[in-house]
Amino acid sequence: MMRSYKTEIDPTFEQSQIINRTIGVCRYVYNMYVARNKEAHDSGGRFMSGMEFSKWLNNEYLPSNPDKAWVKEASQKSVKQSIMNAEGAYKRFFKGQSKFPRFKRKNRGEAKMYFVKNDAKTVIGCERHRIKIPTLGWVRVKEKGYIPTDRIIKSGTVSKRAGRYYVSVLADVPDAMPDETKRADGIGIDLGLKEFAVMSDGTVKGNINKTKKVKKTEKKLKREQRRLSRKYESLKKRIKNKTKGEATRKNIEKQVVKVQRLHQKLDNMRTDYINKIVGDLAKTKPNHITIEDLNVSGMMRNKHLSRAIAGQKFREFRVKLTVKCKTSGIELRIANRFYPSSKLCHGCGRVKTDLKLKDRTYICECGYEADRDYNASLNLRDTKVYGIVV
Repeated sequence: MMRSYKTEIDPTFEQSQIINRTIGVCRYVYNMYVARNKEAHDSGGRFMSGMEFSKWLNNEYLPSNPDKAWVKEASQKSVKQSIMNAEGAYKRFFKGQSKFPRFKRKNRGEAKMYFVKNDAKTVIGCERHRIKIPTLGWVRVKEKGYIPTDRIIKSGTVSKRAGRYYVSVLADVPDAMPDETKRADGIGIDLGLKEFAVMSDGTVKGNINKTKKVKKTEKKLKREQRRLSRKYESLKKRIKNKTKGEATRKNIEKQVVKVQRLHQKLDNMRTDYINKIVGDLAKTKPNHITIEDLNVSGMMRNKHLSRAIAGQKFREFRVKLTVKCKTSGIELRIANRFYPSSKLCHGCGRVKTDLKLKDRTYICECGYEADRDYNASLNLRDTKVYGIVV
């Protein structure tokens, strides 16, 4: 079984220069491939595959453009992988699985440096405190002992985000043995905005976006974003008045990193919260877990709730829960999207069609009364209309 491990690294100044240069080249080549096929798509021309583009780039474009010789200075395996990633984005678009490929931006951390074994006999070395990356050599790892040293590392990527560097490796680990211990009953989970998750066993996981720590960080982010906006306005005035603006540009770069770090801090808070919820669910060892098949993309169209929905990270929760259930031997069920979990009475089975969003307590004619979300979680636990993911 293949498993990925991602952790922060501490490269030297020379190594960081190589990483920055390689990432820049990969982003440039990726955007060039997207632009070339976009032009062909708009004009009705023929689609160019990744292999064809690689041959054209090395045999025609670079020899006829000596000023672009710096493309050859980067790791060619990493450049080739960026081309194949762009081809995969186009193929997903043609199959209707994703939108039209977009260009990668410099300050978004979207481009990555790919590395793989140089030959079949070479092994990517890894020790407790460092990892040996081709073209970089030994690089120190900040989280010591996280990457297993007794596993074969197949490949990996180096990325940069908010001024920090991360390595993600793919290692071959043995399949986890299923736990045969006796498990408790199943658990139904109702995801929402008021509370992140209400479970059928009575557990309630609150909305992390309402905590003081997240609110304080969001308030600081707004303040730093306003400062960044003012610096951009100052630069525009300098350009208009034809005065020097090098100091302003450097200050903008510093401010961009501050904003990025706050965005990353918020993202880490929410991801850590999700990881803890998933870990707690696995420890209870339920017979099965049932969640809803939420239409997140459709929910995001609501301009009043889109920001709150994005902050809950429902998609990431489902992905992490799927992986955890697979490794723990827990059956994960996905209820039908149109299953009326909130409107269905858990006592008598009657569907309350006039239930509104503001009604937080479910009251049925049969006398059953319960919290709206708790009632939905009970219905999800006992539903017979579901699909099995793992």
